[in-house]
Amino acid sequence: MIKRFIVICITIISSAAFAQQGTGSPYSFYGIGSLKFKGTVENRSMGGMSVYLDSIHFNLKNPASYAGNPLKGTYFNGESRPVKFTVAGTMTESTLKSDSGEANTNSTIFDYLAVAVPLGKFGLGFGLLPYTSVGYRLDDVNDESVIVNRFNGEGGLNRVFAGLGYQITEKLSVGMDFNYNFGNIQNVALEIQYTPEGDVVQYQTSEFNRSDLSGLNVNFGLNYKTMITDKLELSTTATYAPGSKLNSDNTRTFSTVTVDATTLETTATSNRIEADLGGQKSTKLTLPATLSFGVGVGDPKSWFVGTEYTYQSSADFSNPVFPNQNSTFENSSRIAVGGFFIPDYNAFSGYLKRVVYRAGFNFANTGLVVKDESIKEFGISFGLGLPVGNRNMFSNANLGLEFGKRGTTNQNLIQENFINLNVSLSLNSRWFEQKKYN
Repeated sequence: MIKRFIVICITIISSAAFAQQGTGSPYSFYGIGSLKFKGTVENRSMGGMSVYLDSIHFNLKNPASYAGNPLKGTYFNGESRPVKFTVAGTMTESTLKSDSGEANTNSTIFDYLAVAVPLGKFGLGFGLLPYTSVGYRLDDVNDESVIVNRFNGEGGLNRVFAGLGYQITEKLSVGMDFNYNFGNIQNVALEIQYTPEGDVVQYQTSEFNRSDLSGLNVNFGLNYKTMITDKLELSTTATYAPGSKLNSDNTRTFSTVTVDATTLETTATSNRIEADLGGQKSTKLTLPATLSFGVGVGDPKSWFVGTEYTYQSSADFSNPVFPNQNSTFENSSRIAVGGFFIPDYNAFSGYLKRVVYRAGFNFANTGLVVKDESIKEFGISFGLGLPVGNRNMFSNANLGLEFGKRGTTNQNLIQENFINLNVSLSLNSRWFEQKKYN
């Protein structure tokens, strides 16, 4: 049964990894797309709260999690920390509502692939994940409900990271991630022209914009744990990613296209003209600084509850090449509350006793302002951590379900109601095992 479930997980994640579009959100039209990086499936199942750090689960948000106690303990066959491997994917179903109607959209995306290797008091982590995603199709209508503009977009920003954590004391760990961000964003705009009789003009002009993005940034992490009673542990975390720059190489091309009068679908012709962007052919975009604090309490192997606050200086973001007069950015914030419960992590019988039950919720101001309306987001999540493989390694197959709402129907904007199904494998293994007998 467990082997079949692992195969299903890998199949779902593989299909996500090769999907062409990672979002269907109309709000991915703005900036560099919708933020996809929200931590591991374990974190997302607890409302996005990433305060809890342990030796058997990867934490993508805090590089201090790579470090750990190198002393031999009673777990992992008396050896120190195992090598951690994790991979995940997400499927999303969304309902888009506006004053004029509603539509459904779906998307599938690869979430992350990461490995953490113990090195005594140090720990090394590295991996790949999509940071933002662009995928939209928007129609602009006039007072007579006639489509006058159509916008399409795809792409996003990906991230390769490598980091190092170090355990200063038994209670305090620090870490640092180095991130290389890369990707491209492609936007197509079509202004639809009509004859005096109201018929669609067959040949029209389409504008194609592309930005190829790349740049480096860093992320610092800190974790402090201490027992405040015999069974109650206090955990505190902090992370900080300074603001950084993205290099953007930009192109703009105008093409003559054929427009179908019924569907308004376009077919490109060979007539293409590349526009001269002058000094805006190569520009720089800002990745805002991000700061987070978290605190939580619990019995480490039984239950935990915590909260995390994240602040981002999103108001610093601007795009000098493709500005939008209807939108601006303000500083964003996010509050997440969540936790987990394990009936008996080391039970000899009763599989459900060893399952990790997770839940949480979050509320965020995304930082995007459209038509003077701040775009906010709310979500509630649930999840299961299903034990798989060798019991001494504490590996899990994780399932998460998120229900959320983003945006508003005010000012004829769009409200998204979405459901995310998150699937991941969190596997632990021993690469180098000390011999106990000669």
